[in-house]
Order: sequence, then structure tokens, then C-alpha cells
Amino acid sequence: MNLEQTIKNLPSSAGVYQYFDADGKLLYIGKAKDLSKRVKSYFHFTPMLRANSSLSSRITKMINLAVSLEYIVVNSEHDALILENSLIKQLAPKYNILLRDDKTYPYIYIDNAQKYPRFEITRKVIKSNSITYFGPYSVGARDILDSLYEICKLVQKKGCLKSKKLCLYYQIEQCLGPCELDIPHAVYEQELTLAKELIENKKVLISKLKEKMEFYAENLRFEEAGQIRDRIQRIEKSQIKSDIDFASDEDYDIFVLQNNDLRAVVVRVFMRKGKIISSSHDFIQLNEGYDEDELYLRTLLEFYANEKPPIIAPILIMKKFEGFEAIQEHLNTIFEKKAQILVPHRGNKKNLIDLALLNATELLRKDATKPIDTIPYELQKLFSLKRVPNRVEVFDNSHMAGVATVGAMIVYNKGDFEKSSYRTYHLDAKDEYAQMRETLTRRVESFSKNSPPDLWIIDGGATLLKLASDILESNGVSIDVIAISKEKIDAKSHRAKGKANDILHTKEESYKLPNSDKRLQWVQNLRDEAHRSAITFHKKTKLKLDKESKLLTLHGISPAKIKKLISHFGTFEALKKLSIEEISSILNANDAKVIKNIYD
Repeated sequence: MNLEQTIKNLPSSAGVYQYFDADGKLLYIGKAKDLSKRVKSYFHFTPMLRANSSLSSRITKMINLAVSLEYIVVNSEHDALILENSLIKQLAPKYNILLRDDKTYPYIYIDNAQKYPRFEITRKVIKSNSITYFGPYSVGARDILDSLYEICKLVQKKGCLKSKKLCLYYQIEQCLGPCELDIPHAVYEQELTLAKELIENKKVLISKLKEKMEFYAENLRFEEAGQIRDRIQRIEKSQIKSDIDFASDEDYDIFVLQNNDLRAVVVRVFMRKGKIISSSHDFIQLNEGYDEDELYLRTLLEFYANEKPPIIAPILIMKKFEGFEAIQEHLNTIFEKKAQILVPHRGNKKNLIDLALLNATELLRKDATKPIDTIPYELQKLFSLKRVPNRVEVFDNSHMAGVATVGAMIVYNKGDFEKSSYRTYHLDAKDEYAQMRETLTRRVESFSKNSPPDLWIIDGGATLLKLASDILESNGVSIDVIAISKEKIDAKSHRAKGKANDILHTKEESYKLPNSDKRLQWVQNLRDEAHRSAITFHKKTKLKLDKESKLLTLHGISPAKIKKLISHFGTFEALKKLSIEEISSILNANDAKVIKNIYD
């Protein structure tokens, strides 16, 4: 059935539709309350099937490439919204906007039911009616919490009260000592009141931290003074200063968007009790044009995800968007009550929108003044990549004679290594090909939680590049892959000093660039970081394995038997969980009892 016939036969049901190009590559995923009406709105049918003239240039370009369409019928528009978002995150279609800010924001909380309450950090709702939450915090939550325990005389650790004994914190006057002393609740309450004031008023908190920093500096304790300085900077980092005066203690979550020709920015501002407590932003690269409606929808869907937030605040947005009703229904379900999504046109709430927009405009202006790294654009041109490789994942494996086999993935994002996104894997596979397959397969399986990048770089040759491409294709994911390998002399990789020439591979051809070429050096830098990460994790794993082996050897288990166990069960961690009967399937009963006694 051709594209026109498929469109004319679409059901009038809620669902998700997917456009594909002539090579079977996924172009775009959309949702619909009525599949037939929605998809037909993209086209004129006479005198021949063509893109509707009212479409944006971005969608027109996509429609002109589309040769086939698939669809999935669901029960409701809300179900279509959830499925569409999940598929976009996993498959990263070229013409959809992909938000990667799927992190949850931390809250500081206190359990008022405790005899001597403490402050902790959470990212989820805690099932208790005695909890008070503060937040969310885009950055600085841990710094605020650490500051509370340094300034206020609170119970410092969870286990302190159980000890029934005064400790160092009491001696250095950071705790009142309720573990042993009979501290009146009114006295402890004064410390709690101070702590809450510091959480809610960053000016007071920062003032007290500056006093502490100056004290350290005056006493020549420069390292501690520097740590406080850095902490102050992190706490200040999330602030947007505002002169807006709310007469009441109002809470709002504010979301605005702005864009220029190359990038869009999402700005989130959080107001609690009439004060702006934190803000965050993310840039989105505009590969194929801008769609404000789609970006607004994704922004709210990603931020609130599928979990009820600890604090539910009215949401302020700058305009209604296509899909507004579906988001409203989704948030009603998440919040377990009617979500307030407001578009203010006057007053303080409109001033909050304007303040967020002012900051969005400034972020784009500052971003435009930064020196542009031209290498990603040059690589896109050289290799005919679908996207500018702003976010890149690089893979390498490491082992020693088949022992402590590990895989590593590093992430390079817009000019910096994003170490919080690095991943390492313990591998079972024995040869290099199977090891890379295991590493890449495990990464693909996590796409639903952590979306694909713009580009994969594989440390290996054309064989491993084909493996990576096949894994992506079999999972319906269309992202670019390149590989980097040493040139081979006499069928062996040549690593002699001064002659370690690298070759870059794509599916179409291989490139032997001069060692002075900045594009080659850019890829080499990423490859070397992945190699460093893999080697570091391998050494750490090997050291741990050696310690475990030594422990077993000291109890009479020979190296040959240890090797036999690990070859069969995979890791020492798995071995520790086995029963005597399971271990006896490999070794004799006496050895099994010895091993079980060691780990019990």
C-alpha cells in the first residue's frame, strides 16, 4: 500500500503515526486524537499528493521526504501523548524536537514527626503527612543542606541519636547533643526555625557563609575559605534576582521559551512563598527548524514526567499551545487533582513571565557571543552527518587476557566532557567483537531513560562500525556512527611512536586525514578519553578481583578453581549470592561450604 492509500485508510481513532523516508529511516513521530483528520491535514490530495501549503518549512521538508507511514492505535489522546513521547526519546527522529533534560530536581525536606527533626534531600514524594518540602533546586541543594548543618546546631547524622553518646559535633558546637542531653524542644525548635529561614532566604544564608569564609581567610585557612567561596557561587548560580513583590506566599512554576536561528532555550523559574528560589535553563539545537508548540509540550511533559512532584504549584506559561488539552489531562492524572496551567496577561504573574523571558533573551545573547566551535560543523560536512554532533557518545572496552572485562561510554556535550553521564559496564563476552556488541546493546536498552545522542564514535574499525550500525538499525534508531582505528601494516595495527596514524570510518568510506588535521584530533581526543575511562574502570575492577581471589586462596580455594567459578558465574558479586548447592554444581561440597562460610 503506497503513502496516499495508507493515509486515506487511516481510522478515526487516537494514535501515534510515524513517517519514513525512501531508505526506511524514521523522519517524524506524531500523536493524534483522530489519526485520519490529523494526518490528512499534512497534505493536498489534488492534482497529486503533496505537502499542505500552510505547513511550516520544517514539516514541509519532512513531508517531501516521506514515502511511507505507519501508525499505532491507542485508547485515548492521553495514551497517544505518552506513547509518542516515549518513542521520540528512544528513537530520536530527525524532525522531532528532542529534550534531554529528563533529570528530576531535588527537594530539601524535614520530617516533623521526628522527636529531633533533621533535613534531608529527596527527589520523590515521601509517603507521610508530617513532611515539609523546600524546592525544587536546579543546583545547590546539597550545598544548602551542608550549610544548614554547619551553621545550625542540629542532629548531624541519621545514626547520631541511636548512639546515646556525645560526639565530635557536640564538641565543635555544631550539635546541641540530644543523643545524651535532655534538650528542651523549644531550644531545638529555635535551631530549626533558623535553618528554615536560611533555606527560604538565600540572602541571609549567603551572608552567614561570607562571614564564615572571611573567618577562615583571616585565620589563614585558605583551603576552607575557598571551599565556602565555591559553595556560595553554586548556591547563587540558580538565582534569578527579582523586584516583584507578592503580597501573599504564592507558589508558581514558570516555563518560557525563546529562540534565534540556531538554538532555542527553555527557562524554568520556581517561586515558593512569594520568592524565586531557583531557576534552570537548557539550550536545544535547532537542526531542522523551530516548533514552539512542540517544544512547549515536551518541556512540560519532561519536567513533570510520570511522578507526582513533592510540591504542586500553579504553572505559568506565556501562551497556549497545540496539545495544551492533552498536557492538562496528563497533569491532572499525575497531580491527582486538576492542574492549574495559567497564561497571565497582566499583573505580577505576567511580570514573572516577562522576567523569565528577559533572562531567556539574555541567555541567547550571551550564547551568541561565545566563540563557535566549528569542528562539529566541519565533521557534519565531511561525513554527511544527519545532525551537528553536539552530543556524542564514545565507546571502548578493556580487559587483560580475558580478565576483568569492562566497557566504557563517555559523553561529550557542546564542548565539554559530561562526566555525570559517563557509564561503565561489567562484561561477560570474551572477544572484542562480542564485548562491543554487549556494551552497545546495553546502551540501546537504556534509550527509553536516556535519549540517544547525535553521534556514536566507536574505538575500532569498519567491522565494529557495521556492528554498531546494525544494532541501531535493528532497534529502529537512526543516528550517525563513525569509528576510529589504527592503520594496519602487515595486517597488524601499527602503534610505533611517531607512526600511530588513525583512520576514520563511516559506512560509506574511510578517511586517512593528516595527523595535523583538527577534525581528526577532535575525534582522537574523544577516543582517548573513552580509552582512559575504560582503562581506569578495568584497573579498579581488576584490583577488586585480585582482593577477592586472594581471600579465597587464603582459605584453600586454588586459582584454577576460582577461574572455573568466575568463568561459570560471571562475577564475585554473583558468587556471593549463591547457595551451597549451586556452588557444588561446579566444585565439590567441601569447597562450596568453605566459600559460603567466607561470604556469610
